Amino acid sequence: METYPLNIGGEAVRTGEFIDVVNPYSGEVAHRVCRAGVDEAMRALAAAEGAREGLRRLPSYARAEILLEASRKISERVEALSRVITVECGKPIRDSVAEVERTSLTFRIASEEAKRMGGEVIPLDLNARSVGRWGLTRRFPLGVVFGITPFNFPMNLVAHKVAPAIASGNTVIIRPSSKTPLSAILLAEILYDAGLPEGVLSVIPSGTDVAGRLLEDERTKVFSFTGSAEVGWRLKARVPRKKTLLELGGNAGLIIDASAELGYAVKRCTVGAFSYAGQICISLQRVYVHEGLYEGFLDALAASASGLRLGDPMDEETDIGPMIDRENLVRVRSWVDEAVRGGARLVTGGRIRDEVFYEPTILTEVSPEMKVSCMEVFAPVVTVQRIKDFREGIKAVNDSVYGLQAGVFTTDIGNAFRAFEELEVGGVVINDVPTYRVDHMPYGGVKMSGFGREGIR
Repeated sequence: METYPLNIGGEAVRTGEFIDVVNPYSGEVAHRVCRAGVDEAMRALAAAEGAREGLRRLPSYARAEILLEASRKISERVEALSRVITVECGKPIRDSVAEVERTSLTFRIASEEAKRMGGEVIPLDLNARSVGRWGLTRRFPLGVVFGITPFNFPMNLVAHKVAPAIASGNTVIIRPSSKTPLSAILLAEILYDAGLPEGVLSVIPSGTDVAGRLLEDERTKVFSFTGSAEVGWRLKARVPRKKTLLELGGNAGLIIDASAELGYAVKRCTVGAFSYAGQICISLQRVYVHEGLYEGFLDALAASASGLRLGDPMDEETDIGPMIDRENLVRVRSWVDEAVRGGARLVTGGRIRDEVFYEPTILTEVSPEMKVSCMEVFAPVVTVQRIKDFREGIKAVNDSVYGLQAGVFTTDIGNAFRAFEELEVGGVVINDVPTYRVDHMPYGGVKMSGFGREGIR
């Protein structure tokens, strides 16, 4: 078992306190990472402040080259980085490979955007008193960005905070999830190896008290958080005047119209609902199926879910790995049991297996107030409900405090545009599941699901 240091401004720093990172599949401690205290946090902040002016004046081409070189280096280390992700969070190895490849893409896109930090010339002579006047706009870096990242995409979600910040000339401090800190530390090492100037980036795994100090310090100008809605909105309330970006959770809904191609919809819903054991903020959670397709869809989805393979996430044949920890296993079981006691029908799944897995689970006859419907389940659990028409489906999807992404399967162009106009979400995906995301698209939610947008530009 190795012990890894913090990365403060490009310097490896060891402390006397540690975080034990537990492999969710084996239950064993995989490695240790040094834990940052207040002193280390203030040191990281001083490094970021000290590097601000130099990064601000670094030419666009130089920032672009650093980000592109980081992208190349990530691509050269796909296998090793993928294994770290799988060990830390239990993600099936083929999904971890996909995440590393996406991380490389995120940096490559940021490299391109670093070349496009331009402005605009505006004619001001719309008023007769302003004849002969022009306005000039330009974007300026804000300063130190403080980012908090979750366990479920421990490398690419770090990249989504770090890469755009560097591209636009801002220094960054990342506080990664204590369950997956090494992924972020290795990413920082790659960036410095790619030529990032000293002080620009620090990765400091820490407790919530230390994170709170960084959040409230006046020297941090931007706060970017990815995690639960409950925590995100509470943190935002502590810094109401600070520029804030919240990428929070949801209970993603999907409408299957009468015109949908059933086989394709079932295939994609299997992926959307159960990939990475449902531990994705846009994991498919609520499906509303036209009554003409309902029985056939439910039977086919149940058969597809039952055929998924649970097992060692290092095995390339594994479809579903372990939940992140025992606490979440117990929580999900209690929510499903509560729904069944309240009248929901369990179609398949509904059990903990081998003390680390939760079976792919389908529920129907669910009422909207049940936790498996109205809250973010963050597990391989999906509810399937019957609807009479498309408008009923839109109303059902919108009946939620969340609004991150939604999906629609239809061949009716009118219904596709109706969904785009009327669904109260940050993104509508046509003829695929709401779990779809590509890294350069605008991404973020409304209502309880977030504030602002990610997606490098």
